[in-house]
Amino acid sequence: MSKLLIGVIGAVAGLLIAFIFIYQAAPELMMVEDESKYSFDETVEVFEEEVREAGWSIAGSHDMQEILEGHGHDVISIKIFELCSSKYSAEILKLDDERIVSPLMPCRISIYEKSDGNTYVTRMNSTLMARPFGGVINEVMQKAAEETEEIIEKIIK
Repeated sequence: MSKLLIGVIGAVAGLLIAFIFIYQAAPELMMVEDESKYSFDETVEVFEEEVREAGWSIAGSHDMQEILEGHGHDVISIKIFELCSSKYSAEILKLDDERIVSPLMPCRISIYEKSDGNTYVTRMNSTLMARPFGGVINEVMQKAAEETEEIIEKIIK
C-alpha cells in the first residue's frame, strides 16, 4: 500500500472520528444549563428583577406548565422568557443582511424545575453560536451574551 493511500485513509478516519465527536458534543456545546441557588418562584422573581435592573426588557414569557396543563398534560414548572435589549436588537435589525438572525431574537432563557427538586436556568450558548456569522452579528451577540450572563450570574450557584 502506498504512503499516499495510507495518508488518505488516515485523514478520512480522522475526519470521521472528529465528526462523531462533534455530533455527540453538539447539544452540550449549544446550550448552557446552570442550577439556581433559589427555588423556582424565587429564581423567577430575582431573574425578572435583574433583567429590569440591567435595562433589558422581557418581551414575553410563557408559562409552559400552565399552557400544557390546558391541553391535558402534566409537567413540572417551566417558564420561558424572551429578553430584549433595544440597543443590541437595533444594531442588528437596522441592517438588511444581518436580519437573517432575527429568528434567534429575542434572547430566550428558560427557568425550570427537574424531578430532583432543583431549579435550573438554560440558554443558548450565544457566544459560540454567533462566531460563524462574524462581523456585526458576532460583535453584537457577544456583547448581548456577556450582559445576559451577568444577569444570570446573580441566580446561579
